[in-house]
Amino acid sequence: MGTSRVGRAVIAGARGLYLAVVSLAGGIICFVNAVLAIAFIPLGIGVLTTPVVLTGVRKHANLRRVQAGEWSDVHIPIPYRPFPPNMRRGLMGQVDRCHLMLKDPATWHDLQWLLVDMTAGFVVAIFAPALLLYMLYGWVLALGVWEPIYNAGGGEWYGFIHVTSQTTANYAAALGTGLFVLGLFANPALVRAHFRIARTFIAPTTSMRERELALRVDHLTETRHDAVDTSAAELRRIERDLHDGAQARLVAMGMDLGTIEALVESNPAKAKELLAKARQNSGEALTELRDLVRGIHPPVLAERGLGDAVKALALRLPVPTEVEVELPGRADAPVESAAYFAVSEALTNAIKHSGAERIWVDVHHADGMLRIAVTDNGKGGAAVGTGSGLSGIERRLGTFDGVLAVSSPVGGPTMVTMEIPCELS
Repeated sequence: MGTSRVGRAVIAGARGLYLAVVSLAGGIICFVNAVLAIAFIPLGIGVLTTPVVLTGVRKHANLRRVQAGEWSDVHIPIPYRPFPPNMRRGLMGQVDRCHLMLKDPATWHDLQWLLVDMTAGFVVAIFAPALLLYMLYGWVLALGVWEPIYNAGGGEWYGFIHVTSQTTANYAAALGTGLFVLGLFANPALVRAHFRIARTFIAPTTSMRERELALRVDHLTETRHDAVDTSAAELRRIERDLHDGAQARLVAMGMDLGTIEALVESNPAKAKELLAKARQNSGEALTELRDLVRGIHPPVLAERGLGDAVKALALRLPVPTEVEVELPGRADAPVESAAYFAVSEALTNAIKHSGAERIWVDVHHADGMLRIAVTDNGKGGAAVGTGSGLSGIERRLGTFDGVLAVSSPVGGPTMVTMEIPCELS
């Protein structure tokens, strides 16, 4: 059964009281600290404190976004620009963070919202508990308390009613009851109105959405170019491998067969020797063709899926590798292929550069994301954008709107995390 009207009104009243307190106290604290931090930037102190304070403001606003969706079904998207993945660390990283946060229009919208939230937002929210609780005072006056108040100071105002007698006290009780009844109907709407006021200021604006679309187009253009370049490089690699490997062996085998045909009667021993060589060349050509096909799309990946393909890959590694897979279904073939080769590159990097004695691979799917973590206990120090294979992995994932995160402090361990948005079938 659903909550009764009285129950919903009481819950909305409690939430309104909470929102009123948080809007007033939280708004004042966040706004004053933000203004002071920004004002101290010319002194140098604000460069360090501003990112911390503005991060707190964003957490305060994000909490309101969550409550808006859960309490009143008012959805407020998060508009903040993401920080670049290769930001500097230490003091210069704080300077960069401060600069980026102050350039983000969402930061200034948050500060405007704080001013509105501690005024209009507070007033709208406080009405929700006031409509229910104000009735109590009206009935207290009607039960006789009006008289000593009148004798002491000439009466009491209850709303627009001047209580100077039992009759006017009864009017006050009736007015309080009417406000209570109004609260039964209006309280959920008041809480919703509070969140809608917030949405006006802290939701992405049209210009922000247009900028996000422009960034999205730029990202898609870049990833498309990367995909084309990667495909062209892959075709050149296949052509080179065929020319230098299997094709050369097949040509040599054809020449040997021609020689065998000429010698089979005149020099059977030599023909037999050349025949053995041709058979060896055919076996090596077949092996190279299988390796080439496996490099394009491993058969185990097509037949049994990403999990088994990664497990089969781990079995061939010289470093002990544990693989944990939790996939209730299969992703589309292009996604599986990109994920497989991304894992393969990450494992190759770990074996070549980390000096690890053990590697762990975790593959699972949750919240519409294929998540893969490759962890090793090596020396650490890996980073994206330093000419390593990690940049290639990032480009490969970017084609599918995937992201790469690397945690690799000096001394290890190193964790390479990959996420690709996809659904499983």
